Amino acid sequence: MPEFAAKGTDLFIDGHKVLAGWESFSGWYWFAIEKVCEQLSDFGDGKGVPDVIWFGLVQGHENEWGEFSEAEIKRLGLRAWKIKKCDLPYSGRRG
Repeated sequence: MPEFAAKGTDLFIDGHKVLAGWESFSGWYWFAIEKVCEQLSDFGDGKGVPDVIWFGLVQGHENEWGEFSEAEIKRLGLRAWKIKKCDLPYSGRRG
C-alpha cells in the first residue's frame, strides 16, 4: 500500500510530491507526480486533442504506478474532476 503523507498543504505519496490529482464518481483517483510530456492525442475520431501525459499513482481496482493521460480523464466529463490543491492532502483511498 502506498504511503500517503500531508505536509502543510501538500500531499506526498511514497515521498513524491503530488503535483495534481483527479477524482471520479466511480471512486478512481489519479495522482500526478511527474509530467512526462505534452502531445496531441487522437481518440479515434481523427482530431488531435492537446494532452499531458503524467506519471503517478492510479487508484482504480488496485493501486498502480504508471503513466496516464489527462485528456482521457477530461473525456469522462462531469464524472471526473480535478482535485483542488487545498483538498489534495485529504484525497485518495488509504488503508
